[in-house]
Amino acid sequence: MGKLDDIEGIRQLKYRYFRCLDSKDWEGLADCLAQDCSAAYDSGKYSYQGRDAIMEFLSGSLGSSEIVSLHHGHHPEIELTGSDSARGTWYLEDYLVFVESDARLRGAAFYHDEYRRVDGSWKISRTGYVRTFEESNDGSGWKLNSYGDQLK
Repeated sequence: MGKLDDIEGIRQLKYRYFRCLDSKDWEGLADCLAQDCSAAYDSGKYSYQGRDAIMEFLSGSLGSSEIVSLHHGHHPEIELTGSDSARGTWYLEDYLVFVESDARLRGAAFYHDEYRRVDGSWKISRTGYVRTFEESNDGSGWKLNSYGDQLK
């Protein structure tokens, strides 16, 4: 397998991560993660060690049919760091609808990931994001939180 094949395999992995997250395919999402994966979502506000802990958090937070989500990963920068390791940065755009309360949340962030080849397949071994901004609307108008100072 060549360098471009590895990069494409990692891109497909991250695309699958987002698709499984939004379609609530928890088994498919778990398959994207290495067993010992670590996660630090929202600048480390939500940090977990191990695939089971990460999956418990994600399915518990987004598993309800009352929550509809959209996660797009754009502009991947993927660097192979070894024959079976890599790291990547992705620009995240997300939008969540809380159906029952008609509340909305949208924002953007930078995902910083590490990847490892496990039994011939690329897996996410570390993941997390740092927000650039987040807007929320509970029905009374949009409220903006900017996190640009965290990016430096």
